[in-house]
Amino acid sequence: MSNRDRAELLAAIAVAGRRHYAAYALFNQALANRLGLHPTDLQCVSLLDLEPEPLSTGEIAKLLGLTSGSATRLVDRLEEAGLVTRVPDPRDRRKALVSLATQRGAEINTAWASPGGAFTEALQDFGDDELAVIERYLRRTTEVGNEQARRLSTP
Repeated sequence: MSNRDRAELLAAIAVAGRRHYAAYALFNQALANRLGLHPTDLQCVSLLDLEPEPLSTGEIAKLLGLTSGSATRLVDRLEEAGLVTRVPDPRDRRKALVSLATQRGAEINTAWASPGGAFTEALQDFGDDELAVIERYLRRTTEVGNEQARRLSTP
């Protein structure tokens, strides 16, 4: 592949990536609306679902790029909505750990089922090697996105 072809391919990937992020933001908003949640609340619930252990409010703040006060208000809203529970941190009694509430977690998983199936279906045409590249790309761009969010948030 020539340098020009590579440059054009990289530019096309950048454009497709920006369109992907915009489409995913619209999807996140639509799913949040369907569930009667704020998009940030949905992202918090989604990320908590991926974590193997409960998180502190400070950890949630870091994951979502929020201030500690905003994260506390977010967890308060989610707890009031029955989406999360707080339990004392066994390592530090001054802190609480946040986890998904099982009864509403099922509702969230049900809401994800149809879109999740559609996203999985979109990948059916790809071979195993291509899927491995897609997964590596998503992990790598997630890391870059997190790094850039931190950079942009630092005065």
